Amino acid sequence: MQKNNNLNTQEYIINDIAPFNINANILEVQSIFNQLTYSHIPVKKEGNYIGCISENDAHCFDGTEQLKDYLYALESFFVREKTNWLDILEAFALYNSNIMPILSDDNKYIGYYELSDIMSLFNDTPFLNEAGGIIVVEKDQKEYSFSEICQIIESNNAKILGVFISKLKNNTVQLTVKIGHMGMNAIVQTFRRYNYHVVSSHEEDRFIEDLKDRSNYLDKYLNI
Repeated sequence: MQKNNNLNTQEYIINDIAPFNINANILEVQSIFNQLTYSHIPVKKEGNYIGCISENDAHCFDGTEQLKDYLYALESFFVREKTNWLDILEAFALYNSNIMPILSDDNKYIGYYELSDIMSLFNDTPFLNEAGGIIVVEKDQKEYSFSEICQIIESNNAKILGVFISKLKNNTVQLTVKIGHMGMNAIVQTFRRYNYHVVSSHEEDRFIEDLKDRSNYLDKYLNI
C-alpha cells in the first residue's frame, strides 16, 4: 500500500502567473505564451475562474481582438485544494495539460500546480524508488482480480510494491506489477498457470527458450 501524499500537494501551489482577464488583448496573451512553457493559462471573469485558454488556440486567434471574443474556446478544468495527488495526476492526463488550476471548496481560485511537481510525488513512491522487478500481464477483463494477482505474488514469498491497470482495450486488461524480488521466474510461471498472458520479457524466459532451441537443434542433429 502506497503512502497518501495528499497533504504534500499543497506545498506545490504556485501563484507566480496571474490569470488572464477576459478583457486581455489576444496579442498580449500570445506574447505571454511565448515567454512560458505552459500549455494553458487560467482565465478570470469578474474575479472568478472560468476556464483555461490553451497555447494552441491562442496562437490561432486574431491578435487585434480580446480574450472575451473567444470564451467558447476556454477549457473549464480544475482540481480542489484537497484533491488526492493521484486524482490530480489523472486530471493532467485527461486534459493534456502541464498546468492545473486549483479551486477552494467555495470555488475561489487559489493558484495552480505544475505537472512536473506532481510527478515528483509519484517518483517518491515505492513503486518507482524501491529496487525490484516489473511484470506486465494481460487477461480478460471479466476474469482478472487484484486479489488473485496479490495471491500469486505473495504465494511465491515476494513483496508487492505496486500494481496498476496500464492498458484497457476491448475486453482485455493489462496490469503492471512491481515486486521486491528479482528471481521472478516462479511468479511468471504461476501467472501463466492462472491463464495470465505475460507481456513483459524476462531473462529466465529467454534462458529457457534458449535451452529449448538448443535441445531442438540437438534432436535434429541426432536424427540426421
